Amino acid sequence: MELRLDDTGFGGIEIYQNPEEFCYGVDAVLLADFASKPNNAAKESCRIIDLGTGTGIVPLILAHKTKAGTIYGVEVQKNSWELAEKNRIHNGLEDRLTFLHTDLKDLKEESLRGSFDIVTSNPPYTAGNCGIESANRAKMIARHETTANLDAFIAKAAWLLKEKGDFYMVHRPSRLIDICESCRKHKLEPKEMRFVSGKPMEKPNILLVHCVRNGNRQLKILDPLAVRDENGDYTDEIRRIYEKQ
Repeated sequence: MELRLDDTGFGGIEIYQNPEEFCYGVDAVLLADFASKPNNAAKESCRIIDLGTGTGIVPLILAHKTKAGTIYGVEVQKNSWELAEKNRIHNGLEDRLTFLHTDLKDLKEESLRGSFDIVTSNPPYTAGNCGIESANRAKMIARHETTANLDAFIAKAAWLLKEKGDFYMVHRPSRLIDICESCRKHKLEPKEMRFVSGKPMEKPNILLVHCVRNGNRQLKILDPLAVRDENGDYTDEIRRIYEKQ
């Protein structure tokens, strides 16, 4: 396994990745930034857990963008979990980050139930038995609902959250109805949504969702976000999110 060490651009945090398997993209960066907004994220007492953490990119960025003293990541793939552990140690975050190697359905430790202020997730986008599956098993599991489906991720998020806790997820606009149905079923009320496109006026291909456990019914559609402007350069907001300005 030939590893690549990349500088994330966030406070000197670096990440080991295997370029032959799944590497993080803009989706994870947008999710981490979105989830860093709650007031409690500025407190050391804040507890965060990321479901389907891969090599740990969202917890790593959140360790930089928030003051949270406890950040977990859950990953089913052994290779990805091992890299997440390597990244935790490489960045000197052993005291704040914990990575669990387990399937969501096996995450049943009672001490974790209802103990988190924030849950984040960048789950597989493609429903089981849909789309073209990758020949690379690691990529396939990251992109397709093979070990856990969308409802399983949302159900586990609800199980982990404190009352009025915040759930942040990045997904595809095509799954919007599935997301809303599942969130309501598990008492996670959609509060904010933001559509992200490649360029202004293009159809969105990323959806950011913020839900609150047992929150009131009031949904706010945030201003759309474009990754690049008409000239192909990163927009000012993307540059801010990546801390380039």
